[in-house]
Amino acid sequence: MKPSVVVIKKYGNRRLYDTAGSRYVNLDDLAALVREGQEVRVVDAKTGRDLTRVTLTQIITEDAKDKPTGLPLELLRQLIIASDEVRQEFLMWYLKSAFDTYEKVQDAVQNRLSEVQSAILSPVDVMKRILGAAVPSSAQASAEPEVDALRKRVAELEARLEESAPPKAKRPSRKKR
Repeated sequence: MKPSVVVIKKYGNRRLYDTAGSRYVNLDDLAALVREGQEVRVVDAKTGRDLTRVTLTQIITEDAKDKPTGLPLELLRQLIIASDEVRQEFLMWYLKSAFDTYEKVQDAVQNRLSEVQSAILSPVDVMKRILGAAVPSSAQASAEPEVDALRKRVAELEARLEESAPPKAKRPSRKKR
């Protein structure tokens, strides 16, 4: 199911109004909505003209002010130079392809990390999980007194063996001549 579109109205004074949330928002709020997976559409409050592309670009440039990262200067120069439609479409296709590849790599890394994490479990933990699931807790509780009784019986038998064993004779020490 596709998420509903959040319509943002942009007024002449550059204020942004979220019609779904009935509140004024800023560019950071819009960026958060996009990161959450919401589809955002920004329209001019007077004319109804779509300003989504310009606003999202503004979010990217505002974000780039705070960090030295962002789009490489040469790419930005090429975007400005690409005034004809064909070059612009090619650059947009290229950027989308690069981003799609990046997302695929990220997903593959996350999947591999979860596989490694599950493989790290020790064999003992795996056996505990298997046996813990196979033996109901009531059966485990009833087995504990039996184990205690067996331990007690083994201790008694060891004590009897020690009592009935003949004392160890001391060997005479040999003197060296």
